[in-house]
Amino acid sequence: MTTKLVIGMDGHQSGGRAVDYAKRLAELIGDCELIVAYVIEWSPFSFQTAEENEQRHKRREEEIATAMERVVDPTVKALSEAGFKARGVVRHGDVAETLNAISKSEGAEQIIVSRASDGGFANRIFGSATSNLVMSASVPVTVVNQGDEK
Repeated sequence: MTTKLVIGMDGHQSGGRAVDYAKRLAELIGDCELIVAYVIEWSPFSFQTAEENEQRHKRREEEIATAMERVVDPTVKALSEAGFKARGVVRHGDVAETLNAISKSEGAEQIIVSRASDGGFANRIFGSATSNLVMSASVPVTVVNQGDEK
């Protein structure tokens, strides 16, 4: 049975630390699939006209395409070229809730994110969102801290 790990990407250098950790873990596990996940912060709560909602939907689709092209696809390609089973997913929503939902729907064993001081997940997920992810996730969450690279 294949073990699945969700890697929460932030589009910054800190996401690379989460990927590096996931690669080391996947090597230890053996039969493992890495799911590269990028969450675009998006609140469903908005009161707009029908025209604004149509434009909002178009904007959401454009944001997904941009995130796939700039963050997810290059990461998945690099992982695949390094011999790992990998695929990507981009979703809109609350970061903690969405990463947890992805892990549930994928049947993942773990969520891996990284912490940075230069933005990314530090601003988006650390604080109450990190607490929410760590405290409410259906699977263990590994937080890779900023530090010296090996």
